[in-house]
Amino acid sequence: MKSLCLPATLDALEAIGNFVMEVATEAGLDIKAAYNLRLAVDEIATNIITHGYEEAGLTGDVNASSMLSDTALTIVLKDTGIPFDPLNHKLPDEDELALPLEERGVGGLGILLVLKGVDKFNYEYQDGRNHNIFVMNRPCSLPA
Repeated sequence: MKSLCLPATLDALEAIGNFVMEVATEAGLDIKAAYNLRLAVDEIATNIITHGYEEAGLTGDVNASSMLSDTALTIVLKDTGIPFDPLNHKLPDEDELALPLEERGVGGLGILLVLKGVDKFNYEYQDGRNHNIFVMNRPCSLPA
């Protein structure tokens, strides 16, 4: 297990992205899967920092950890910002996605990218902390 703890500022996004790419490489993910994972983590991390901390007038940290099993790479982002379950947010439907950008509603597109970019995504709120959990299946031929 690897972990990283950074102040919840936009300056942390580069280090979080590098962390994701490092553990994705160690897990044997191909470049497309690694990029999708990085995009998903970046989207949630940006939301945590922007909405969960900055807009709420809060400060704190974002903790990223990775766990590697024979079958999957799991990355967990934990924070003490405003509780927010991305899975309870209204996502754009096919009709809304077909509209020109200026006619679409605000919000939800990033969460849709998260859900489409990883093999599994889950959210939990435990002990005063948000837990955003990203899972990517590993190639079958690689040992942990």
